[in-house]
Amino acid sequence: MKKYLNLFDFNQKVDYKNEILAGLTVAMTMIPESLMFAILAGFSPLVGLYAAFIMGLVTSIFGGRPGLISGGAGATVVVLMALMNSHGLEYVFAAVALAGVFQMIVGLLKLGKFIRLVPQPVMFGFVNGLAVIIFMAQMDQFKMGTGDAAVWLSGTPLYTMLGLVLFTIAIIVFVPRFTKAVPSSLIGIIVVFIIVYVLDIDTKQVVHIINQDTLPGEELKSLSGSLPSFHIPDISFTLEDFKIILPYGLIMAAVGLTEGLLTLNLVDEITGTKGSGNRECLAQGGANILNGFFGGMGGCPMIAQTLVNLSAGSRARLSGIIASLTILLIILFGAPVIELVPIAALVGVMVMVAVGTFEWASFKALRRMPKPDIFVMILVTLITVLLHNLALAVLIGVIISALVFAWESAKRIRARKRIDENGVKHYEIYGPLFFGSVTAFNEKFDVLNDPDEVIIDFAESKVSDMSAIEALNRITERYAEQGKKVQLRHLSKDCIRLLENAIDIIDVNVLEDPTYKVVTDKV
Repeated sequence: MKKYLNLFDFNQKVDYKNEILAGLTVAMTMIPESLMFAILAGFSPLVGLYAAFIMGLVTSIFGGRPGLISGGAGATVVVLMALMNSHGLEYVFAAVALAGVFQMIVGLLKLGKFIRLVPQPVMFGFVNGLAVIIFMAQMDQFKMGTGDAAVWLSGTPLYTMLGLVLFTIAIIVFVPRFTKAVPSSLIGIIVVFIIVYVLDIDTKQVVHIINQDTLPGEELKSLSGSLPSFHIPDISFTLEDFKIILPYGLIMAAVGLTEGLLTLNLVDEITGTKGSGNRECLAQGGANILNGFFGGMGGCPMIAQTLVNLSAGSRARLSGIIASLTILLIILFGAPVIELVPIAALVGVMVMVAVGTFEWASFKALRRMPKPDIFVMILVTLITVLLHNLALAVLIGVIISALVFAWESAKRIRARKRIDENGVKHYEIYGPLFFGSVTAFNEKFDVLNDPDEVIIDFAESKVSDMSAIEALNRITERYAEQGKKVQLRHLSKDCIRLLENAIDIIDVNVLEDPTYKVVTDKV
C-alpha cells in the first residue's frame, strides 16, 4: 500500500517550481478540451470540468507513473454520446461507474502487461495519427457555431485569430533560447491574454466555447460552480437497465485502458523510465467510479496534455495534482478570469504539441522497415485519423502484425533428412510447428517411400498448439496405414504435457500407443 501513497516519488529529486508551472500550463490546455467534448456530448460545462478535476487528481496520486495527465478525454466521451441521446445523463453516470469497475478488474487481474504486445509500427501509427487529430481539432477553433451550423471565420476575425496563434507559436519556439525558468507555453498563454485584454482585441475566448450552442434570449452559461457532490445515478437498478449500460461501460473501459496504457508506454520512452500498467488500470478505474457518483463524465489519460506536461519539464506527480486543484479553484473562484482566456493562445500551444507528438523519425525509418510494418504503420495512422477510434486502430494494427508474424514464422519450418546405418530415416525439424506451419510440415514427409522406421526429431523445433498436435496425429496415422513406425524425439517438457493433455481429443497415447511411441529420452 505504501507505494500507492507515494505522492511525490521521494526516490527522485523533484523540481517544485517546474512542477507547479507545468501544472498551471496543463490546466489551461485541459479546460477548453474538456469543455468542448462535454458540450459536444450534450453535457453541461461543469460535468466536463468535474471529470477533469476527479480524473486528474486521482490518477496523479495513485496512477501508474509520474507525468501522466488524465482528464475528461474525447476518446471516452464519444462512446457515451449515443447513450446520452437515448437515455439521458443519469445512465451516462451509471455507465461511467461501470466502466471504472471493469478497469479495476483488469488492474486486479494484472492484465495491463498485455500492452507490451503492441508492436513498434503500431505505436508509430498511433502517435502519428494522434498528432494529426490534435492538429485538425484546432481547426474547429477557426469556426463559429457547432455541428453543421458551424461557419469558418473570415475577414478581420480570421486574421486576428491567425495572428495571435502565430504569435503564441513564436513565443513557444523562441523563449526557450533565452530562458527555461518558466514553461514557454505558459508564457505564451499569459502574454497573449494580456495583449488581448489591454488592447481590447475582439477575438474568440473560452466563454464563446461554453455558450456556442446557447440560443438568443437564453441565460449565458458559466464555469462557476461548487464542489462536486455525491449522487447515486438515478436509474432503476434492474437487469434491463444493466443491459443498457453494459455495452457502453465495456467499450468505454476498453478505449480508456487502450489509450491510457499506450500513453504510459509513450511517456516511458520519452523519460527513459518504467511505469506500472496494472497500477494505472486501478487508478483509472477508481477515478471513473468516482466520476459516476460525483457528476463527472469520466475520462482517461490525455496524450496531448501529457506531452504539454512533459515539455514543460514535469517528471513527478505534483504537476498533475496542481493542474487538478487549479481546475477546482477555477470552478469555485476563477471562472470569470478563465472565461476571458483567448482561444488563439490555447490553439497555438496545441499546434506545437501536435508538432512535437508526431514521430518525424518514422519517415527515416521507412527506408529500413519491412513492407508489412510500413503498411501497418500507415493503416493505423489512417484509421486513427479517419475514425478517431484509437482502440480500434491499435487492435487492427496488432491483429495484422500478429498475422504477418504468423505467416513469416510459418515459412521458417525446415526438415533435414538422412538415413542412418540401421536404415532408419531421420527428419530433423527446424522452426516452430503451429497452425501456420502445419501445411508445410506435412509436405516434408514421403510416407510411401520411407523405410519401416522413421524418427522425427524436434531438438530444434517446438510443438506449439493443438493444430500442431493434430498434425502429428495425422502424420503418424499415415505411416501406420503403411505399416510403418514413427518415433518422436527431443520433445520439450511442455510439448510432452501438451500431448498428454490432448489424449482425450485426438488419438495420441504417449505411453501405450501400439502403432508408434513418443520417445522423450535424449539420443
